Amino acid sequence: MVRLLCLVLGYAFGLIQTAFFYGKIHGIDIREHGSGNAGTTNTLRVLGTKAGVIVFIGDMLKAIIAICIVRFVIVPVFGAEDIKPLLVLYTGAGCVLGHNFPFYMGFKGGKGIATTGGMMIASHWMYVPVGLLLFFGNFFLNHYVSLGSLLLYLGFMIETVIMGQAGVFGVEQSVLNEMYIVAAFLTVMAFWKHRSNIIRLARGNERKTYLSKKGKEKAAQAEALKENNK
Repeated sequence: MVRLLCLVLGYAFGLIQTAFFYGKIHGIDIREHGSGNAGTTNTLRVLGTKAGVIVFIGDMLKAIIAICIVRFVIVPVFGAEDIKPLLVLYTGAGCVLGHNFPFYMGFKGGKGIATTGGMMIASHWMYVPVGLLLFFGNFFLNHYVSLGSLLLYLGFMIETVIMGQAGVFGVEQSVLNEMYIVAAFLTVMAFWKHRSNIIRLARGNERKTYLSKKGKEKAAQAEALKENNK
């Protein structure tokens, strides 16, 4: 029962579609522009760096807030301290599901990477340095957001298992096994959501993302060159 409650709570917070609402405030439906994805990367490309940063922070915060409610309200009320790490993970999974599949948007949301980042931050501090290294290290090296996102999830999955078996979470093996299943589900879903990106990465024509004006101009020139060569 408490697992379902956490999942539903997370889904409710995940429904706060930062990119969609930010776009509406500025008179556009972000799903009708760029890649059509209601997430940070598309917002960054369509509305600029400031908008991308706001959406990124908003999508992270909804997971952090939901998990804080579980930690400090639901866990004490239900006396579920012995499975708290699992409930945190269920809440984060709910947030990602709500972000990726919002019912009021025809289940067409984002890809859940910023929300996953918020889940990792609120779950355990040990996720943070590895997550930052995998995502931003990759991003500033080759500017592929999709590759950084996939590496982030692989790191999350591997870390969860390593931390679990090392006793970091302080729960029984049966609880750990359930955590691994939830983490594996999220990882598989992330790869499925990025399936078109994976194909483009394999073919060498994945679009790069830049934060600076100079970088964006470089990306635009590259796109124009590709179009001319078709």
